[in-house]
Amino acid sequence: MKIGLGADHRGYKTKDRIAQYLQNNGHKVSDFGTRSDESVDYTDIAIAVAEAVRKGKVNYGILLCYSGQGMVMAANKVRGIRAALCVNAEYARFARAHNDANVLVMPAGFMKFGPKMKLTIDTFLSTTFEGGRHLRRIRKIGKYESSTHCV
Repeated sequence: MKIGLGADHRGYKTKDRIAQYLQNNGHKVSDFGTRSDESVDYTDIAIAVAEAVRKGKVNYGILLCYSGQGMVMAANKVRGIRAALCVNAEYARFARAHNDANVLVMPAGFMKFGPKMKLTIDTFLSTTFEGGRHLRRIRKIGKYESSTHCV
């Protein structure tokens, strides 16, 4: 699977560990930065990863910043993106199964790289969208995104 990975200066160390973990598990990783603790605008990275997902260059995106809030807000501005802020595997399972989330956002300031984060990532990547009544709701989001009300 191809994964787009990005973090701001508050999450880049965790991002690098996630990249290694994903590669060790057979995934191809596209790293959208950043690569240091020098301050950057999370918006640029979130939008770059979200656009890669939207254009089909990667299957899913994973984003990190200190709280996760900025990344999830910015990524969700990209048409067709359903970014979900997940703090554990149950959040990730519901985000995929019910909301067909295509970008996982985690708060690097509140989650450390370890078994819990690995399980959250693995659950997100392995859970399939259930469709059914959930598909009807996802289609409503898409319809609104395509309307003149959403610019």
